[in-house]
Amino acid sequence: MTHDDIDIIGKNVKDMYGTFMGKVIGTITDIDGSIQSVGVDCGAQGLQQIAYEQLVVQGSVVIFIPKWRLDSQRLLREKQLTLRRLKALIDIVSENDDMKEDAEIIHEKYKSKLESLDELENKIKSKLDARQAALEEQLKSTKMLLFDAKVQYKSNEISETTFETVKSCATELIEHVTHESAEISNVKRRIADLDAEVITVTTPPKKEIQESAVSYLGNSEQEQLVQSILPEAPTDPVIHSEATRADETESHLPTPPKEVKKETSHYDDWLGRMEAS
Repeated sequence: MTHDDIDIIGKNVKDMYGTFMGKVIGTITDIDGSIQSVGVDCGAQGLQQIAYEQLVVQGSVVIFIPKWRLDSQRLLREKQLTLRRLKALIDIVSENDDMKEDAEIIHEKYKSKLESLDELENKIKSKLDARQAALEEQLKSTKMLLFDAKVQYKSNEISETTFETVKSCATELIEHVTHESAEISNVKRRIADLDAEVITVTTPPKKEIQESAVSYLGNSEQEQLVQSILPEAPTDPVIHSEATRADETESHLPTPPKEVKKETSHYDDWLGRMEAS
């Protein structure tokens, strides 16, 4: 145990948002002398054993860090590092195909790491949801307490000074709860963004043959659409020249019948010659 570790005893403990939690009354150490947990007297809640990693000494005060915050930060840090290494591995293989077989072993290692982090992530998400639900209940209770104090003040049950004290403390607590809830929402958003990035990196690209097939089908459909469209009839009036009109008029006139000659017999021919003589 170092001198700084001994100085933690007797100091007040507050959370990250300034709310008083209790006072350190002792520590539990391992066989090598390192501190495992810190005993904090939390008043009516009794003695609370808090992991030493959740406490940070700042001057005369010890700051308590929520477990969900430590776990989520560790998760994000490890997942980001694994993702960066996976991207670097993919870049190396894309630049040199000869290293593909060697990189396959490391790729499986990172893939297994991501799967283990997914299991841890599900547990952390459950803790975040539970903590956020608890904060919502605290917010409702605090607002109800403030509203009831206002009713008591209006009914002359408590003085204005007492009401202002209740209002000040309740407002401060509401700010702390709202701030922690917003921080949890921010952590959940960062986890979701990181999950989307992991999916983008780990999802294999589509094969070129599939893309060409889609392109071919798209062209075929377009050709069928073009063929199904029939040409429209012209709507503009047709202008004819005078010669064209004359030709069309002559082509429509009836052809006159040919003159039919009367056939004459040999007797008529003889009689005609006799009369002429």
